[in-house]
Amino acid sequence: MKIGPDDIGHIIQLAIAPVFLLTGVGTNMLVLTNRLARIIDRYRTLEARLNGWDGQPTKQATAAEQTEINMLFKRAQKINRAIFLSTSCALLICMVVATLFIADALNLKLSLLIASLFVLAMMALTASFIYLLREVFLATAFLDEQHRRSASQPRQG
Repeated sequence: MKIGPDDIGHIIQLAIAPVFLLTGVGTNMLVLTNRLARIIDRYRTLEARLNGWDGQPTKQATAAEQTEINMLFKRAQKINRAIFLSTSCALLICMVVATLFIADALNLKLSLLIASLFVLAMMALTASFIYLLREVFLATAFLDEQHRRSASQPRQG
């Protein structure tokens, strides 16, 4: 089968919308990885304070420090899941674009496959946003608790 310039233009038009979506997913992944980096940085700071710079334990973690470490671990788990789902979404969108090209170039009827891949991509993206939202709720709840604790303690000075 011969593909002419007009056919290539049509194929590119079909694939352009998923490519724009892929750009948005990439931006979402940037946000997620930045949040994960912040969580890891804070965890390393706490670990360095507890273990010293040589890695040897210098003191036992206070209840507040242990609570924060546990919270950071939970937040990191949520962000890791969100990153996994966003990456899955990006891969599915790439498969949609490739399948669109193949279907149009070879004149195959792959509409059901394309629609299924796209729906799976949207489900993965939705789940990724849900995990991001859950992580934000955890971070905010922890911050609220810290604020309540500090507001209830008498100020010295």
